Amino acid sequence: MYRVRLFSARHARTLEWVYQRLEKTMIALDPLFARIGYDRVEGPIAVLERWIKGVMFDCKMCGQCVLGSTGMSCPMNCPKQLRNGPCGGVRPGQYCEVKPWMKCVWCQAWEGSTRMRGSAKIHEVMPPVDRSLEGSSAWLRVSREKAAHLRVSKDAAKTAVAVAYPGARANEPSAVPLAPEPAKAVNRRARK
Repeated sequence: MYRVRLFSARHARTLEWVYQRLEKTMIALDPLFARIGYDRVEGPIAVLERWIKGVMFDCKMCGQCVLGSTGMSCPMNCPKQLRNGPCGGVRPGQYCEVKPWMKCVWCQAWEGSTRMRGSAKIHEVMPPVDRSLEGSSAWLRVSREKAAHLRVSKDAAKTAVAVAYPGARANEPSAVPLAPEPAKAVNRRARK
């Protein structure tokens, strides 16, 4: 596992690209996940995530994945589980003070983040780990939040057009609907 972790940090840019494609796919699957129910989808996706991230990053399934910010080096692998940088005990050669045979997770994170496009993310301060999310799928949570944000953005665009043209909205409200149309109202002519 340790060698694969080192490999992941060295190939952070490629893994970042793969993760971005996975995220786009999961966002596209949001309507299907919502129809099935996120509670039902959580289990299988968490198992898949645990297996993939366990092999690649020695993931501890904290439920709040920050691999995209830490150069594909999981901070939960730090013996002290530090989320915002190395402790003061990093030994010469970038080795850990607790596990002297292991390279410091944060030194790997810094090197990995320099290879990524989003390298500035490593400077962001992360909140403490919420232990109530352990074992849950971070992939599913992030994709669900981003899909919800996209839906809100689309609704905001509709509202912005309606606000910008109040006269047109008053004369022809169907030109800029502010809410999704009910099923009975859609394609009324096509049913006749």
